[in-house]
Amino acid sequence: MDCSLVRTLVHRYCAGEENWVDSRTIYVGHREPPPGAEAYIPQRYPDNRIVSSKYTFWNFIPKNLFEQFRRVANFYFLIIFLVQLIIDTPTSPVTSGLPLFFVITVTAIKQGYEDWLRHKADNAMNQCPVHFIQHGKLVRKQSRKLRVGDIVMVKEDETFPCDLIFLSSNRGDGTCHVTTASLDGESSHKTHYAVQDTKGFHTEEDIGGLHATIECEQPQPDLYKFVGRINVYSDLNDPVVRPLGSENLLLRGATLKNTEKIFGVAIYTGMETKMALNYQAKSQKRSAVEKSMNAFLVVYLCILISKALINTVLKYVWQSEPFRDEPWYNQKTESERQRNLFLKAFTDFLAFMVLFNYIIPVSMYVTVEMQKFLGSYFITWDEDMFDEETGEGPLVNTSDLNEELGQVEYIFTDKTGTLTENNMEFKECCIEGHVYVPHVICNGQVLPESSGIDMIDSSPSVNGREREELFFRALCLCHTVQVKDDDNVDGPRKSPDGGKSCVYISSSPDEVALVEGVQRLGFTYLRLKDNYMEILNRENHIERFELLEILSFDSVRRRMSVIVKSATGEIYLFCKGADSSIFPRVIEGKIDQIRARVERNAVEGLRTLCVAYKRLIQEEYEGICKLLQAAKVALQDREKKLAEAYEQIEKDLTLLGATAVEDRLQEKAADTIEALQKAGIKVWVLTGDKMETAAATCYACKLFRRNTQLLELTTKRIEEQSLHDILFELSKTVLRHSGSLTRDNFSGYSNRLSADMQDYGLIIDGAALSLIMKPREDGSSGNYRELFLEICRSCSAVLCCRMAPLQKAQIVKLIKFSKEHPITLAIGDGANDVSMILEAHVGIGVIGKEGRQAARNSDYAIPKFKHLKKMLLVHGHFYYIRISELVQYFFYKNVCFIFPQFLYQFFCGFSQQTLYDTAYLTLYNISFTSLPILLYSLMEQHVGIDVLKRDPTLYRDVAKNALLRWRVFIYWTLLGLFDALVFFFGAYFVFENTTVTSNGQIFGNWTFGTLVFTVMVFTVTLKLALDTHYWTWINHFVIWGSLLFYVIFSLLWGGVIWPFLNYQRMYYVFIQMLSSGPAWLAIVLLVTISLLPDVLKKVLCRQLWPTATERVQSPGYQSTCPSATWYSSCSQQVTLAAWKEKVSTEPPPTLSGSRHRCSSIPSHSCPGSHVGMLV
Repeated sequence: MDCSLVRTLVHRYCAGEENWVDSRTIYVGHREPPPGAEAYIPQRYPDNRIVSSKYTFWNFIPKNLFEQFRRVANFYFLIIFLVQLIIDTPTSPVTSGLPLFFVITVTAIKQGYEDWLRHKADNAMNQCPVHFIQHGKLVRKQSRKLRVGDIVMVKEDETFPCDLIFLSSNRGDGTCHVTTASLDGESSHKTHYAVQDTKGFHTEEDIGGLHATIECEQPQPDLYKFVGRINVYSDLNDPVVRPLGSENLLLRGATLKNTEKIFGVAIYTGMETKMALNYQAKSQKRSAVEKSMNAFLVVYLCILISKALINTVLKYVWQSEPFRDEPWYNQKTESERQRNLFLKAFTDFLAFMVLFNYIIPVSMYVTVEMQKFLGSYFITWDEDMFDEETGEGPLVNTSDLNEELGQVEYIFTDKTGTLTENNMEFKECCIEGHVYVPHVICNGQVLPESSGIDMIDSSPSVNGREREELFFRALCLCHTVQVKDDDNVDGPRKSPDGGKSCVYISSSPDEVALVEGVQRLGFTYLRLKDNYMEILNRENHIERFELLEILSFDSVRRRMSVIVKSATGEIYLFCKGADSSIFPRVIEGKIDQIRARVERNAVEGLRTLCVAYKRLIQEEYEGICKLLQAAKVALQDREKKLAEAYEQIEKDLTLLGATAVEDRLQEKAADTIEALQKAGIKVWVLTGDKMETAAATCYACKLFRRNTQLLELTTKRIEEQSLHDILFELSKTVLRHSGSLTRDNFSGYSNRLSADMQDYGLIIDGAALSLIMKPREDGSSGNYRELFLEICRSCSAVLCCRMAPLQKAQIVKLIKFSKEHPITLAIGDGANDVSMILEAHVGIGVIGKEGRQAARNSDYAIPKFKHLKKMLLVHGHFYYIRISELVQYFFYKNVCFIFPQFLYQFFCGFSQQTLYDTAYLTLYNISFTSLPILLYSLMEQHVGIDVLKRDPTLYRDVAKNALLRWRVFIYWTLLGLFDALVFFFGAYFVFENTTVTSNGQIFGNWTFGTLVFTVMVFTVTLKLALDTHYWTWINHFVIWGSLLFYVIFSLLWGGVIWPFLNYQRMYYVFIQMLSSGPAWLAIVLLVTISLLPDVLKKVLCRQLWPTATERVQSPGYQSTCPSATWYSSCSQQVTLAAWKEKVSTEPPPTLSGSRHRCSSIPSHSCPGSHVGMLV
């Protein structure tokens, strides 16, 4: 082992070094640095071979067997099989070995085939040709032979073969465009930038002569994060150090677009690329059904051990009398008489365990896996969940949680892009208290040619005109929008007005809306060329600004800035962001007027941004450059240092104004939320937006209603009153009105329907949540959390605003681990929702406009929020009904199977004699009873799809794991015991008078066992037929076909002399049994008696205590859902008056007026303006 590696590990872990960041040094083109620059230390890295396969030809069998026997059920049956091989057991090892072999073989074939496909894909990827530079010439070789440090050339529409640092392209500005659809699903073009000092190297000779080294972090899976720096050597001067970030990194799997060719140096290859590091699966989620199944399995294991113990004890009690254990025809040998008693008892115990082990259903696990896998296709095939507009359908990333969709109690949803369309439309902007809109509205009429109407009759001050133009320039310059000349580019785009062919593209729809909106107000953003941003002003003159720095947007700062230099040499810092992040940093401007307008727009549900600026002198700018450069080139804590630098730079600003953008509510979002609430599901909205905007959206989507009393737990209120007092005050308020109500979460919505019941909605912001979650001075935080949870449980809806991504996950975790342990579902569309999607029991991603990160990290993905209704109320309901019946039915039929065997021991002197033939023992769970329940669990519809959509309250019938509770489990077990008693003693009484056939032959023990088995197969199959509500030709074929197969198999098994059998104890037994009239009578009578209690129970329960589902199933049912009737009688118009009255104040005099009257245009407006100014 390399000693240097050992020293490094010891230094890292034993020396207590904190914040240690590992890094690597890469020599571009494998060229050593100039003498005296730095020590040349060649390092070894993996080649570019991608290995996504799991097995090789040599390790497939041992590795696959090891993984399969790690499952408890498989390992248990392996032990039973080995016991049968080692000791003398009553049944053949085949009875356990064959089912186990079948399960193991089927699983191995499936996994082997999947791995073979992965091998084929790996070989195709590893052998594709790649062009790279060697000694100044272009050479071609296979992708797998690439090494870290190679300089690679990639042409348009080719995929990057490894992770590259972008050195140069054929474009003069050193940019290239890529799509990352195969990585994160985003089809929009992203712009990447070459290293400033290498972007001029356009030929193979130039790039081959490059002297440079790259220092960067070791590989890590985050696609959107990269930290490094490049040292470029020229002559004997000191190297030029440039920072490297994610904008310089081209990822393997991304595709080059709209760029003829690029050169890049390989820094991560093979399994160290970010794409390969993202192969690893997310943490496994387990459904409530799986947990119940495991609990039931433990119970049956205890029953199995109890049966074996009872029989072992009774055997020795029975044999304690003389000669009972040593009949005259089978005397013991001397060695058997001297055998240790304890060892004999233990061997007998194991033999009884083997005899009764079939009570544990080995095939249930295989059937459940098949049901989940095949059942998941019903979601992807659902045409109702396909979105024509986007061409997207639902995706199933895991099938392990299908039934969990029918158990959801809390839904946590994002707002922007999930409840709303994330399709932004610029509505207005407010500058120095004056409101500008793109079109004039006069007497309700939109005047589209407003730019041709002079609406201004007085001149503002020179300073006001300057601020107005600065505001428009700020909107034109402070963004990351790209302008494309090609109308056919992928991704979200909008073509500006005025017939121009340019297309605006951005990863953020807000930015496109703002740039498009300011264009209609007279300023047009043209392009970014050679680091100069060009805009067209009102006078149709082109203004050029040199782009000096970009202070990128992030979700923590909630703002972005640019530093630009005008043609006259003036340096400006323009900053835009959320009002909460801008207002604390401004020291000048008409703050009160703009704040009032922002609040007013927020109440109307508009998304608001504030814009500020600062003039910089040359000395200030130079200081900022040094500060930023030091932070950018840091390999350790770069993000933290950049955040500190941004904090110092973005201060002492002058407020210019604010913008308002409308994000419309998604189609049927309100109906979906209403249906989910009727289903008993509590819906919480978690958003980063300001309180007023989010509350207006909640009213619009019917989360809050006109009778909802809003309770606030916000920073503003905490400033006036202590958190302790507020929590206790809110607690008293909600508990006083809900004290007489049930604490069941699922009664919440029905309580709202009563006019005399007070309906509460809670609003909390991120800062208040931090205080609640923060440990108190005495070291405890539990009291506040419990009180907060108690308040939340008493509210019909909760809105959490100003939430950071991790706070969203905190909220989900808080509810998830509360004392009721409810099933949670999180749904969102953006990267900021990933943390809560991963935290919830079920995570759903909306395939939206903020990329595919949420969809990639989710368990399921849907095109629109409205599809959540069918996914839960229909698919989730069906999945749960089906799998719960599957699990209970498997345990039931195995009790029916094994309990007669237990009873038989009382009649055979506890000799471990088996009741059934070996073939029947082996094929009972594999063939005779497996297909009907599998098909039932895939196709059963106990209620029609339309009924489930029309009456959401039916969801409550299956909520809280209703069909897998202990009471239901005990009923199925007792039913199985009753049926087993009927099978055994019914057949026993038929045989009691020594029944003979017509030829005088006496029935034997194998005929007795066959009669019991026949009655059992018919009973358990017909029991499933009675439970089936949705009949198709497939159901008929499988159910009656299974019974027919059993009869045909029995006739062939006992009617033919098979040469491969040493003895054939079942020869002619089945045929002989069917030739007896009493046997036929017994079969019909015993099957009827066995099914009778279940039929009577269903009839009585339907008549006396019907559930909502059973009422729906009755022939004369008509949908009279009380909540539907109540709401249909009410006006559905959303009234925001109460909310507006609460949060709005009277606008200042400069903001008075109406949008709908031309006479209200202020006198102090901008002369010569090409737009209308409305207040």
